[in-house]
Amino acid sequence: MGKVISIANQKGGVGKTTTTVNLSACLAMAERKVLLIDIDPQANSTSGLGIDKNNLEKTIYEALIDEIPIKEVILPTEIPFMEIAPSSLRLVGSEVELVNLNNREKKLSSALDPVRDEYDFILIDTPPSLGLLTINTLTASDSVLIPIQCEYYGLEGLGQLLNTISLVQKSLNPRLEIEGVLLTMYDVRLNLSKQVAEEARKFFGSKVYQTVVHRNVRISESPSFGKPIILYDISSTGAENYINLAKEILDHEKSSIR
Repeated sequence: MGKVISIANQKGGVGKTTTTVNLSACLAMAERKVLLIDIDPQANSTSGLGIDKNNLEKTIYEALIDEIPIKEVILPTEIPFMEIAPSSLRLVGSEVELVNLNNREKKLSSALDPVRDEYDFILIDTPPSLGLLTINTLTASDSVLIPIQCEYYGLEGLGQLLNTISLVQKSLNPRLEIEGVLLTMYDVRLNLSKQVAEEARKFFGSKVYQTVVHRNVRISESPSFGKPIILYDISSTGAENYINLAKEILDHEKSSIR
């Protein structure tokens, strides 16, 4: 059964989408079969892979609200071993629509059940909020990867996220765990980056990945070309960072199986 990892932090601009797209691509490059699910109404993971979010007949919205089979939503990407369940602006109203549905917190989990065994990893890009879409994602996931930007207020609001994770563990998904904490936008020239990294390691300990994602112009440019960083510029620092993160996650998977 594929491992379902949500990439979550209710703060915007911390690198959720960048991490979801590029980690998915790097795991696929390692010949692991990957499904990326874009459940963010902004649909940036979708457009970041070169898919026109404005001209999609079927998206994750239809799978959640209309309960069409998720296999009808999934599209191929440029990268072998990697597919996507895209998002669209129609997802904007889904928080309101979900409120009146039965088992509203488990809609994504139910949608994923028929395809879990077909992938090694299912990565989910979440919205920058702790509403019903994020609750659905946490309920469907085995673990949560938390990106934290190495900037002022980088750790602010994490208590809310950890409290939400704890509530989901207690009432909806007892198997949910923290996959890891990823430091993003790290700038070796700034003491602030080092301070945030130190604070994160004090709080989360070994859950903080050894890999750090450095601030990198090429990784900021790649979404506008509809490509993950390994297709846009594999020699860049950003590509190296996400390749290393994929290796770290795969090594952890191997050690946990032993």
